[in-house]
Amino acid sequence: MENFTPAFDAYIAKSADFAKPIITHLRLLIHQACPGVEEKLKWGHPFFDYNGPVCQIAAFKQHLGFGFWKARLLTDPHKVLKLDDAESAAGNLGRISSLADLPADNILIAYIQEAVQLNKDGIKSAPRPKPATEKKEAIMPPEFADMLAGNADASAHFEKFSPSKKKEYIEWFVDAKSEATKQKRMEQALEWISEGKSRNWKYQS
Repeated sequence: MENFTPAFDAYIAKSADFAKPIITHLRLLIHQACPGVEEKLKWGHPFFDYNGPVCQIAAFKQHLGFGFWKARLLTDPHKVLKLDDAESAAGNLGRISSLADLPADNILIAYIQEAVQLNKDGIKSAPRPKPATEKKEAIMPPEFADMLAGNADASAHFEKFSPSKKKEYIEWFVDAKSEATKQKRMEQALEWISEGKSRNWKYQS
């Protein structure tokens, strides 16, 4: 057939037996949904392109993954797509091990056609949201707490410091690359604090 590439035939031939009928079925369904789609191997796996990537298949030893290149832009009226990173690791339809794991043909065709239309309209993929990273609260090293307890002047000044000034010192200790550096910083800090100096006193007017 005109848009069928021998490289895909070879991919199917070397896939696990359970995967062969699934890949063949998906392949025919994709061509039915978009007769002009092109088959390409990318990163060793089958991709289907029409004005850019539309969808892709990846066969493994015990399961198969199928995903849409712009899955996050699809309307997903039947709620079949898995988009969370943990869920979509196996593809947007989850782990597929038999034809029964696939949505109905008419649903898949509609999704494929919507994905093709996104490419026709020149709509770019939405940037992947960056996971929110909360910086862990810096905790005072117990050994520095002991050092403060043994130095009345330093302890008194440290108690009067604002939370941000205390944090500057604690993060300085925590960021040390070695125990030796950490110990040296704590000793220096004790000296400065006993004089009522903040971590960045040298840069303050």
